[in-house]
Amino acid sequence: MTPPDTLRPVFTETFPPAMDAGVLYVSIAYRTCGHLCCCGCGHEVATPLSPAQWSLTYDGENVSLTPSIGNWSLPCQSHYWIRAGRVRWSRRYSVAEIDQNRERDRCLLGQGTENSRPGPLVRLLSRLPYRRR
Repeated sequence: MTPPDTLRPVFTETFPPAMDAGVLYVSIAYRTCGHLCCCGCGHEVATPLSPAQWSLTYDGENVSLTPSIGNWSLPCQSHYWIRAGRVRWSRRYSVAEIDQNRERDRCLLGQGTENSRPGPLVRLLSRLPYRRR
């Protein structure tokens, strides 16, 4: 599989049984995005939208996710950003850096932010009709 250099947003309630390369599926209902790993390995990547995990920005055409996508549990251990629909590759992290990131993520998730209200973008997008493929 050829690695994509861009991801096209598709707003959907649920993800398809088989994801397409080059597509970032956005489920407002489940507050989650999904895509195939941008390295081309074919693994599915889920990015939960929450204050302690990822946030989504949609400019009417393209999407950005913050922070970067670090696929530390996948064999490829790819690391990239999704900015305005484009894949921006980041440097490889060392094992120590991966461990530090995982610990930081555990701490953020443990702070009770899972009960936070959705932000203004998520509330706005939840009112828009879904674009079906």
